[in-house]
Amino acid sequence: MKNKLIALMSAVTIAVPFLQPADTQAINFTMKGTLNSDSAIVVNLDCNTIIHEKNADKKQLPGPLVNIMTAVVCMENCPDLTKEITINEDVYSYLYNTEYPDDLRYGNILDGDVLTYNDLLYAMMLTSSVEAAETIAYHVGGEDVSVFVEMMNKKAAEIGMTSTNFTNATGMYNAEQYTTARDMMILTQYALEKSHFVDICSTYAYTPSVPNFDRHPIAENWCWFHSNIMMDSENDNYYAGVKGIKTGNLELGGRNIVTTASKDGHNYLVIGMRAPINDKDGNTAFYHIDDAKQMLDWAFNNFSYEVILAETAELGELPVDLADGNHYVLARPAEEVSLLWYNEVDSALISMDNITWYNKKLQAPVKKGEVLGRVTLEYSGEKLADVELIAVSDVERSALKYNTHAAKMFFKSSWFKKAIYLACILTGIYILLCVYAYVVFKSRSKPLKPMYAVPKVDKKKENKK
Repeated sequence: MKNKLIALMSAVTIAVPFLQPADTQAINFTMKGTLNSDSAIVVNLDCNTIIHEKNADKKQLPGPLVNIMTAVVCMENCPDLTKEITINEDVYSYLYNTEYPDDLRYGNILDGDVLTYNDLLYAMMLTSSVEAAETIAYHVGGEDVSVFVEMMNKKAAEIGMTSTNFTNATGMYNAEQYTTARDMMILTQYALEKSHFVDICSTYAYTPSVPNFDRHPIAENWCWFHSNIMMDSENDNYYAGVKGIKTGNLELGGRNIVTTASKDGHNYLVIGMRAPINDKDGNTAFYHIDDAKQMLDWAFNNFSYEVILAETAELGELPVDLADGNHYVLARPAEEVSLLWYNEVDSALISMDNITWYNKKLQAPVKKGEVLGRVTLEYSGEKLADVELIAVSDVERSALKYNTHAAKMFFKSSWFKKAIYLACILTGIYILLCVYAYVVFKSRSKPLKPMYAVPKVDKKKENKK
């Protein structure tokens, strides 16, 4: 009961920061010290902001970090995680023939053991158990692991992992299986939206729910411990506030780690990939743990929230025509802007000169709070935020100026010009009609010459008579 309570409290603590917008902001500050990992990324989960990245888009071998996607696909496609599965060693025995046997990780799961999907998820996430991962893929994929891998890649594309390709569910070496630190960040944030995933990856020790006494007679000896030694309070690498998630090693891919930590109300996700497995003398080294601790220390000790742009700040003014009084209006931010900021960088270096006005000139009336434009906050060429600018006060309209303006605008308007043009045409037509009517009238009123039908008389003939 105690373990369940601890897991619940951990889940609440770690899950809250992930209720964030999908888009992640980035402010890449220079970290003190040198990381051993070839790729790394540090994300503040409270404001979903990347504060440092190193080769975040470089393709790397993920190793057992793949298990995060295996868990996601299992949870989303297995409606009953309490369903019991009988372990069949034939499902994963082919892995024993790997060219890199040191990459194999086991959970002491034996042929014939009966475990639930939930038990298998714990074994996989805590110990990178290849028995558990391959068994999950086999059964969820309808007894076809390749189908499960297709589901993994489909989910990767769906959530925006643009530089990732999965070839197996275990994380065993395959040259065609790759990802990036940025894609692992996307996957982890997606997975941590699932409360049960949070329960699993933040658990340090777990005992299977089905004891299988015939194969594991001493129950307390059959217990899985998280591979992230930063969770072990008796280990020199213990780090207060860390909540597991996943580690993964490959002979050819080095050591990888994905972990979160909380301190003083701040929550961070750090990812390190391809840290060396051994030191320069060939001795085993845990550089991925060193890097994780360094990134977390740097984040917790050097970052705090700072008011970058006060709500009362006046960032410009716009001219206002037809105003009764002031012929301009001042603009201020619609809201106060607080950002997670590096204590050693002066926030005065943030540029606030990039202002876009939606209208270059306004016409009264202007209402207080009316949106006038926006300002883009930038630092070292990186956009930090877009903030709308609003009117500080009302600007009333002058009735006299408005009426005078209306009159002037009437004579300048296209409608007035069209009316004049139409009037001229109609006047011309009217004049033509008048001329035509006059001509017709004159022609009808002129008197006609009389014409008499008298026969012509021959005077000679008349005289003879």
